[in-house]
Amino acid sequence: MRLILVRHGQTSSNVAGLLDTDEPGAGLTAVGLEQAAALADALRDESIEVLYASTLARTQQTAAPLASFLGLEVLVREGLREVRAGHLEMRGDEASVQVYLDTAFAWSSGDVHVRMPGAESGAEVFARYDAVIEEIAGSGAATAAIVSHGSVIRTWTAARARNVTADFAARNTLANTGAVLIEGSPRDGWHALAWGGRALRHDDPPTQR
Repeated sequence: MRLILVRHGQTSSNVAGLLDTDEPGAGLTAVGLEQAAALADALRDESIEVLYASTLARTQQTAAPLASFLGLEVLVREGLREVRAGHLEMRGDEASVQVYLDTAFAWSSGDVHVRMPGAESGAEVFARYDAVIEEIAGSGAATAAIVSHGSVIRTWTAARARNVTADFAARNTLANTGAVLIEGSPRDGWHALAWGGRALRHDDPPTQR
């Protein structure tokens, strides 16, 4: 099975550098809408059979043009939402953002019982994301596109893909509508094939930037 994990388009909170994780969240900016419109062409060569998005407005707005192009329904799942910021919600100061990132990438390194201040543990985040991936695997689809969020895509991929380390995921952000391409299954495990348009080696951990 092939999964295309797409970060949503640009929002005003992205521009302001804010930890915006509550529902419904900021919608797409004019730039974000342009990015969403360009997704269909960017993914033209992928044989996408199912299309998913989180419960936050920005992912559904990003997925809508692709859904129209493919003739698919956008399947909305809570499990795909961003890592909740809890007490750090809507903060943008350097210290708060660093706590958020350090906590999330500690999960990818295996410390999944650490809890985001006032919010979820890594075990809880990965369990909800895994549940949606299991659903997709059970659908029989060979290729699925998932419009989700930068931090949860990066941390989940680093925890689940054998050739992506937590350090690599922490160092390599995803631009708006950037994607991680992975292949495998929940049973057999995952390998990342590409990260933000950059091809990755299939068998070995990628070189750090």
